[in-house]
Amino acid sequence: MIPMRLLFDLDGTLLDTAPDLHGALNFCLKSVGRSTVSLESVKHMVGQGARVLLEKGLTATGGMTSDEEIDRLFDLFLEYYADHLSDNSVPYPGVISALEQLHAQGFQMGICTNKPYKLAEQIAKDFDLNRLLPIITGGDSFEIRKPDPDHLLKTLDLFEDQSLPALMIGDSCNDINAATAAGLKSIAVSFGYTDIPPRELGANIVIDHFDELIGAIKQISE
Repeated sequence: MIPMRLLFDLDGTLLDTAPDLHGALNFCLKSVGRSTVSLESVKHMVGQGARVLLEKGLTATGGMTSDEEIDRLFDLFLEYYADHLSDNSVPYPGVISALEQLHAQGFQMGICTNKPYKLAEQIAKDFDLNRLLPIITGGDSFEIRKPDPDHLLKTLDLFEDQSLPALMIGDSCNDINAATAAGLKSIAVSFGYTDIPPRELGANIVIDHFDELIGAIKQISE
């Protein structure tokens, strides 16, 4: 199998981060007297960055507030979440093994997430992902972010071997739509965070477990 450049989304693709995002969101909601939201509902709010997650949480619990209040709550969210990044988050089953096999086969890999860069970098270190995926860009790394295809393309520009074909692996419409717009093939995971059924996202292949990833890449590259 010819090596490729692989871009991975982070939340809902490599890591199940919903429990800690859920905790941070509810901390902010409770701080302004709002009711809390369920973990399951948070899984459908993730994917467009922390600020949008906060806005969706506010909308679900009584409506939006002033821009000044959202700015304050956003800072509070980031402060709290930074202290609880990896309390209950975990890699999805099979992630580390699949990444190690791909790394050994010469694949170049990186993370392209809408999570703020510093938080993405730290959580990658917490789970030792950075040794396998040394290139990381976040939602604030450029002037654009997913679903803008330039987020993917600018991340790919950071890879060492520009001659290798590229592939996006993600869990949401932001990932798959960005890949399609960038002219890239894509793989969707069925276990991530999306309000659209995974098999309706438009990916070339959908996998149910990371044990299926290498086979899916072989199928796409043939």
